[in-house]
Amino acid sequence: MYSGMLSIVMPVYNEAEAIVENLAATSRIAATLAQTYEIIAVNDGSADDTWAEISKAAELDPHIIPHNSPMNEGKGAALKLGTGSATGDLIAFCDSDLELCPSQLSGFIHLMEEKNADVVIGSKMHKDSRVNYPFLRKVYSWGYYLFLLLLFRLNTKDTQTGLKLFKAEVVKPAMRQILVKRFAFDIEVLSIINRRGYRIVSAPIDVVFRRVSFGRIKWADIRNMVVDTLAVFYRLYILRYYDRQADTGGKPAYPMDKQ
Repeated sequence: MYSGMLSIVMPVYNEAEAIVENLAATSRIAATLAQTYEIIAVNDGSADDTWAEISKAAELDPHIIPHNSPMNEGKGAALKLGTGSATGDLIAFCDSDLELCPSQLSGFIHLMEEKNADVVIGSKMHKDSRVNYPFLRKVYSWGYYLFLLLLFRLNTKDTQTGLKLFKAEVVKPAMRQILVKRFAFDIEVLSIINRRGYRIVSAPIDVVFRRVSFGRIKWADIRNMVVDTLAVFYRLYILRYYDRQADTGGKPAYPMDKQ
C-alpha cells in the first residue's frame, strides 16, 4: 500500500446510469491502494443527469470530490481541471466507465518504485496485457502508434490508454501547459514530460471493452486527432513553445538538467 496521498482524476461524460456505482467501486479500491486518497470526478458538460449523480455520490462518500464544467470541452480539459485541484503526491487518470479497473494501479505504483519512474502508463500493446476489444479499435491503435513513431521520440507504443499514474510534481506543470482539450491531449502531456527528461514506463493492463460499437470515436474525431497531433509536433519541435512556457516549479526543465 502506498504510504502517501493518491489522487484519482476521473473525467465523466454522459455516464448517469453507472457513475454512482463506478465511483463507489473506485473508492473501495482506492482504500486498498493508499493510506489516504481522493477521487476527483469531473463532469464534462454532460447532457444527461451525470452531474446530479456525481453530486449524490459525493454526499455518500467524502473521498469523492465533484467538479462541474457546464460545457463539454473534452477529456483533456476535464483532466486539466481535475489535476489542478488534486492534492496527492501521486495522481492517476482513470476512465469513469471502468473498462480499465483502477485496482491495476497497485501494479503501477509498484512499477514506479521498482523502475524509479516518474510516469507509468497502461499499454494495450504490452506483451503481458490482456485485451478484449474490437478489431477496428486495434487497427486504430496500431495506426496511431505508427503515426506517433514518425513524429515523437517516446519510449512507449500506446499513449491513449485511459489508465495512467504520475508523480504530482511532474504532471501538474505539464498539465498547466496543454492546449489540446480532446483526444490528442495524451500525446501532448507525455511529450512535454518526455521533453523534460522524466522517465516514462509502460505497464501491462487488463481491458474489458464494454461498448458494443466502435465507441464514441467518429471519423471526424480521428481527423481532428491527427490535426491536433501535428499541432503538438509543431509547437514542440518547431516553435519550442513548451520550452519557452516551461513551468516546472524548480524541477528540471530539460533532459540534460536531470542527473
